[in-house]
Amino acid sequence: MYSRAIRRLAYLAFGSGALTLGSLQAVPWALETYNSRRATSRQLMDAPLKSREEQLASLANQNGPEFDVLIIGGGATGCGCALDAVSRGLKNGAIRYLQKAVFNLDYEQYRMVKEALGERANMLHIAPHLTKPLPIMLPIYHLWQLPYYWVGIKMYDLVSDTQAVFLSEQVPALEYFPMLNKNALKGALVYYDGQQEDARMCLSLGLTAAKLGASVANYCEVHSLLKSVDPATGKEVLTGARVVDNMTGKEFTVRAKCIVNATGPYTDSVRLMDSPSKPGIVAPSAGVHISLPDYYSPEMMGLLDPATADGRVIFFLPWQNCTIAGTTDTPCTVSDSPHPAEEDVKFILQEIKHYLSPEIVIRRGDVLSRLVLSLNNHSRRKWTTYRQMSEEAIDTAIEVAGLQPKGPCRTSGLMLLGAYNWSPNLFIRLVQEFGVEPTVAKHLSCLYGDKCLDLIRLEPLSGHRWPVVGKTAASKLSVFGIGGDFNFWLF
Repeated sequence: MYSRAIRRLAYLAFGSGALTLGSLQAVPWALETYNSRRATSRQLMDAPLKSREEQLASLANQNGPEFDVLIIGGGATGCGCALDAVSRGLKNGAIRYLQKAVFNLDYEQYRMVKEALGERANMLHIAPHLTKPLPIMLPIYHLWQLPYYWVGIKMYDLVSDTQAVFLSEQVPALEYFPMLNKNALKGALVYYDGQQEDARMCLSLGLTAAKLGASVANYCEVHSLLKSVDPATGKEVLTGARVVDNMTGKEFTVRAKCIVNATGPYTDSVRLMDSPSKPGIVAPSAGVHISLPDYYSPEMMGLLDPATADGRVIFFLPWQNCTIAGTTDTPCTVSDSPHPAEEDVKFILQEIKHYLSPEIVIRRGDVLSRLVLSLNNHSRRKWTTYRQMSEEAIDTAIEVAGLQPKGPCRTSGLMLLGAYNWSPNLFIRLVQEFGVEPTVAKHLSCLYGDKCLDLIRLEPLSGHRWPVVGKTAASKLSVFGIGGDFNFWLF
């Protein structure tokens, strides 16, 4: 039981801060040639994006040269592959394992943890407006837990090249987390993870790729893959795909030397287009999360239970004036509209009772929403390592298809759209120059980075001396991708 507890503790210590709240519809990508030396050019980020019609025309252009890589999928991996490929100049449309590394002297597990922590630091750098450090508390109710958990968390601290883990006695722990159950509480361990606005992070990856020359089409669906015989080998090779624009019903062809399948739980459906006899490789699972009122957690502190009654992990984290609690991990079937099981919701509510003060009555009616996240378990890679996984995918594409990139991978440290001129104090400009309410200004600044100034200028002038524009700017927000969609490319 104890070893299982520390193993699950290590898993959530790496992954709990980055909670996936949504996903984008599968998107076919093709990236256009550009001079890779301009990958970090600020001027490119200020240039207007092509309209959706122009993006589709570029994809469907049969008179131009074929694309190097066609990427199917618009999630973290698909967007990451798009950005990686275009930054190389191609033309193309874990602390979970730390316990094994320490106690089993498994260097491979150590390497995976080190890689994941490096990628987390990169995410905090390239999108500071969308990511932030978040302290996570592990309450200690039994003295044996202190040295046992301390070893795992301290090793996590050392591997990440930080010294942020600290031990708190009972009274300070209750000050940090007033909702905590103080009965038999000995103290708490606190470590730092990272939290991101994942839907917007995914969109920013796609927008940045488009800024650097990507041809991108949303609400499109691949219906079939195209093949031809390679005269050099006599074997059939993929040469493109037939794509349908679901907004207009128009069908067109995208020609490419290589296809990257980045469709997550739908991976097998694309693989079957290539060969109907191929066995499935995806073992999907469902992770249920619930959102609760914000009084279930403090504003800047999360909580982790590494060993529930059945060995699963439960955490609750502050999230956009709510509290996110979860998660379960059960096998499921792939569905476009998965529905959480009521027993999973009850399990989460029952488990969090153990850690919250008896003064807090945990009610089923407090559940504001339920969410099922589908995980593609054949890879077990997470949001945090999307960049490394995308780099490996494009490396493989280059090798297999014999592509000629203009340079090496450049995505490590490549700032995303909205990050260049952002600072935590940027929202003050919205307040002082435009009269935006402070809470709204902070929200816009953190969601859109330095592009929040462009967004607020879309709002018509109020006609009054103050405020200069409407206080919420709500009428124009939809064009900036609210809801995780690539809408009108108005950045």
